[in-house]
Amino acid sequence: MRLPILLFLSLLLHGAQAAPAPADTLRPLSPDRLLSCTYANDLFFRTDYYFTQGMTLTLVHPALARLPLRHLLAGGPSGSTQYHGLTLRYDGFTPLRIQDPFIRLGDRPYAAYLYASFFRVSNQPARHQRLTTALEIGFIGPAAGGKELQTAIHRVTGNVEPRGWNYQIPNAPIVGYRVAFEKQLAAARHFDLLGNAEASLGTLYTYAGTGVRLRAGQLNPYFDHLGATGPGSQTSRKSWQCYGQATLEGRLIGYDATLQGGVFTSNPPYVLAAADVRRAVLRSSGGVVLAHEGLSFAATATWVSPEFVGGRSHRWGQLGVTRAF
Repeated sequence: MRLPILLFLSLLLHGAQAAPAPADTLRPLSPDRLLSCTYANDLFFRTDYYFTQGMTLTLVHPALARLPLRHLLAGGPSGSTQYHGLTLRYDGFTPLRIQDPFIRLGDRPYAAYLYASFFRVSNQPARHQRLTTALEIGFIGPAAGGKELQTAIHRVTGNVEPRGWNYQIPNAPIVGYRVAFEKQLAAARHFDLLGNAEASLGTLYTYAGTGVRLRAGQLNPYFDHLGATGPGSQTSRKSWQCYGQATLEGRLIGYDATLQGGVFTSNPPYVLAAADVRRAVLRSSGGVVLAHEGLSFAATATWVSPEFVGGRSHRWGQLGVTRAF
């Protein structure tokens, strides 16, 4: 999986550098360059089912503003600072018992996906608000390597080998568009409260949601930057940050391919019926962030309410690091 990711990033950056730079005097381009990665696993809570593992690799770079795909993403109001980025995301899902070699009827299907998300952030520090739009392209199914990845990790760690991946959701394309808006609701010296609204329309996830985020501690204003700033940034900031944060979000689910299968596939081995998908889902998280200059570490625990009839609520942990360069 590592070689295709590195090749994909190099081709994108080569194409961006060869394209003419966009001219938009009303929406200045941020010079910040960020590289971040996250790793999530429910092993942190000694479970091994439902959402079992996920990884992201994100690059924010001014050169990505030269890609033609930028025309498909909203630029936000005049005066907003623009960030362009690319995220590669992998997630894997399993039923309650992975040692069973048969289909567990009424349980979550095996599923894994891998997609690239090209996004544009329009940040407005003066108005304390941010608009993010993203185009997501990839695939769900065996081509994502979920079976091979989980089997290899379990063999190395001495855990039980998963035996039901042959019944996973088949290969299908992922195409989606996501929009998110964030707005500061309240702030003081050592805390802030943010509201957000988000919607996704696509073959992987279709949903609408809203929620809040609370941060407290030694922190910089949320809308000053994207979490870390490079040496070319003109933003004044505290050199050290250490704070806790918590989120609460509610979503109305229209479609979930990890439960219902791909839109363009037929005769899958096993999926859940539409009537068995929970249409209202709650999600909450809590964690800590430690940052110094352009380096940031985050540890987060996430809880989600049952996503299908007969399912359980679920928890997992995530570690992340962001580096400005």
